[in-house]
Amino acid sequence: MFTRIPDKTKETVMKVIGLAVFLLGAQMGFKSNEFLIVIISLVVGAVIGEWIDLDRILNNIGIWIEKKVGTGQHGSVSRGFVTATLIFVIGAMSVVGSLDSGLRGDHQVLYTKSIIDGFTSIVLTTTLGIGVMFSAIPVMLYQGTIALFATQIDQFVPADLLELLIFEITATGGVMIMAIGLNIIGVTSIRVANLLPGILVAAGLVLLQYLYL
Repeated sequence: MFTRIPDKTKETVMKVIGLAVFLLGAQMGFKSNEFLIVIISLVVGAVIGEWIDLDRILNNIGIWIEKKVGTGQHGSVSRGFVTATLIFVIGAMSVVGSLDSGLRGDHQVLYTKSIIDGFTSIVLTTTLGIGVMFSAIPVMLYQGTIALFATQIDQFVPADLLELLIFEITATGGVMIMAIGLNIIGVTSIRVANLLPGILVAAGLVLLQYLYL
């Protein structure tokens, strides 16, 4: 069914998706109360990410899946896997939804995110191919891990600190989402996966600010 969509239509749809993803990232980015934390987190995170080369690791996983699936379209599965994984993993709903599920047994945010991700994945699959489907594996592991450890988080992290962490992590992730949108449109070719350590850096900076400032 997806292969019958004309290339021009796929291209237009991809541009629209890119714009929508960019807008989502911009909205997330404006949630920051300390934008200096976001900037430092992204810069330091980029240095760490480039050193580890997370982008290459994710792409290699995608290429491995591609070989196992045997699509015959080199790079298509890898691109779909990496792009979809980054879109679905980075964001407030992943963190907040998993915390609500683990701490309060409230799965509403995760249910809502699942519906949104489901529709988004259908659209992405029409343009990026079957690799999008395999992004469900890292997303499940990521959100499941947060939910499982949520009870420990609740014991050691005060509510006001947790709120600050979510704000700055969301804003930092929002800039990454904007970069994904620009990549989809074709304006840039930023290795967004290499920015992911910035989320951990943001958490560390917020913790330092909370403890010492």
